[in-house]
Amino acid sequence: MKGFVVAKYKLTPKYGSAVKLQQYDPDFHEDLDEASADLELIKLKEKLEDLQEILYAEGKQSLLVVFQAMDTGGKDGVIRKVFEGVNPQGVRVASFKAPTPEELAHDFLWRVHQYAPPRGYIGVFNRSHYEDVLIVRVNNLVPKSVWKTRYDYINQFEQLLAANGTRILKFYLHISKDEQKERLISRLENPDKQWKFELGDLPVREQWDSYMDAYEALLERCNTDYAPWHIVPANHKWYRDLVVAKTIVATLEDMNPRFPPPDVGLEKVVIPD
Repeated sequence: MKGFVVAKYKLTPKYGSAVKLQQYDPDFHEDLDEASADLELIKLKEKLEDLQEILYAEGKQSLLVVFQAMDTGGKDGVIRKVFEGVNPQGVRVASFKAPTPEELAHDFLWRVHQYAPPRGYIGVFNRSHYEDVLIVRVNNLVPKSVWKTRYDYINQFEQLLAANGTRILKFYLHISKDEQKERLISRLENPDKQWKFELGDLPVREQWDSYMDAYEALLERCNTDYAPWHIVPANHKWYRDLVVAKTIVATLEDMNPRFPPPDVGLEKVVIPD
């Protein structure tokens, strides 16, 4: 299946190449089964815990993980599942909703830059600066002449982060419209999940095609070597989690963090009674 190659799930087209989400199968799962995927995920999470500890101790690099998806796409679920057990001291999660009056008084990247992970940390964005070329575009919140320039600003912002030691991973959790309907129905029918259902989700669903156009545009315009997009088939939650965990672990291994050397003379230290 196009895009779901052993790169792994990294978007293969280069900057400016056309992306058609209809060519990417949200049901794809490599013929794996849930049981075997869950076992592999357990091992990956153990590796992630170890790598995160070394990254934090080293304090020289950082990792930014960005999640974007349509409503019910699984952003909350994948963050909870993949980072479960990781030391919260070294992970910071930021969720970006409608901007406040103070945030609107600044440039659109101001509120996001404040949450960029410091050295030694993993930063996780549940939605992100890409909302300013998604919801803003679809709902005509600013003129086209404004949001159209934001792709370049976003690329420059991410390049700045990368130049300062931040590795960037961006995941688009790709679900089908039919799968979204099933998940919305499930929320309505489960009293414990009804709090997650918002009437505002329905008008957004009606704009599905417009959002697909907006996602394709940002995938085309903002897929770079220093901040690549990954299109994750997400109809199967267990497969979604596995893909994300694999990609994060592989990236941290490539970053190759190291424990700092111990202080000189530790071999002579005697702990007093």
